[in-house]
Amino acid sequence: MRTKIPIDIIELESSNYHLILPSQLEGGENGYWVIDTGASKSVFDKNLDNFIAIVEEGTDELHAANMSEEPLTTSLGILKPLLFGKLKVDNMKVALLDMNHINELYQKVTDYKICGLLGSDFLLEYNAVIDYKRRVLKLSE
Repeated sequence: MRTKIPIDIIELESSNYHLILPSQLEGGENGYWVIDTGASKSVFDKNLDNFIAIVEEGTDELHAANMSEEPLTTSLGILKPLLFGKLKVDNMKVALLDMNHINELYQKVTDYKICGLLGSDFLLEYNAVIDYKRRVLKLSE
């Protein structure tokens, strides 16, 4: 199954564009994700713990480019089922981080509350294609 999901392209600063993808979290609540093609792992806001099914024991090191020379220590989690368009995603594994600083940045230019960053792990698994002209993300199982 192939699904097309509209994306929003926002300009945080002059010529600094971010792609925003909507999702539907458990219970019908909307969640907004930044598509981050440079991230190796998807990240979810640990403050939204009501959408996290399992927090795995132990920690993982996440290397975040341009944020710090030192890796961030994160927890790993599995999300409750969510929808990206018509695509249902079960057991999505994510790194869990406090995303308040990201939301403070976004609040300056948009009303979106960012719940996560979609990294290359997700984009590869669902054969993602970004169509900038039509402003859609195409995903397939």
